[in-house]
Amino acid sequence: MLTYLALHYWAGAGHEFNHLQSQLPAGTSLVAPDLPGFGAQAAPAGFDYSVGAYTDWVASLVAAHNLEEYVLIGHSMGGKIALALAARQPVGLRGLVLLSPSPPTPEPISDEDRKASLAAYGQRHEAEKTATKIMIRPVSAAVRQEVIADNLRTSQAAWDAWLEHGSKEDISALMPAIQVPCCLLVGDADHAIPLAAQQQQTLPLLPAGSPLVVVPEAGHLLPLEAPDVVRDAILKLALA
Repeated sequence: MLTYLALHYWAGAGHEFNHLQSQLPAGTSLVAPDLPGFGAQAAPAGFDYSVGAYTDWVASLVAAHNLEEYVLIGHSMGGKIALALAARQPVGLRGLVLLSPSPPTPEPISDEDRKASLAAYGQRHEAEKTATKIMIRPVSAAVRQEVIADNLRTSQAAWDAWLEHGSKEDISALMPAIQVPCCLLVGDADHAIPLAAQQQQTLPLLPAGSPLVVVPEAGHLLPLEAPDVVRDAILKLALA
């Protein structure tokens, strides 16, 4: 049975992919965990919040669920983790869908923005501002409140570690090992990781011929802003 394993964005949670569950073909399933330090998932003892540690955690999840055939979906932070896992050439991986991913090279975050994000931890008014900035297409009030709530329940250890270390990691040397079909989706109005950054830092490091899908008038949260586009890209890759 084919499984879609979906990894969420920084300061998010796995339920951003809930809409996919009812839209998947018969005989397939969705696994969308909260990553350690986010949502309801506590970090294991000694967890260091590095890309490698998250990759190990997801690999253990694959083993625990006995996933014999699966497609990885990685959104933002989850995209960088998905790239790192795909580079290990795990048995059963059939493809990789990247949604506004954190690039294999360091994320294009200025020192000023990084400092401001660190200072914003746990502040509701800052979480509300972030939700407004990263979503361009209209979403329901319930979805907006969910985004804000996920931001606020992120652990400070996970929050700080990604800003100070994870987002800066350079895993580009691993990218030639990726041998499965890949697809990259980016909103043309993404203010978090702009289209130009994805064209320069991500696309050239993917397998040759990997398609880039530019989603018009969309921001950073594609699974919530453009769920139909995301669904179509996932199903197209799975059928390739």
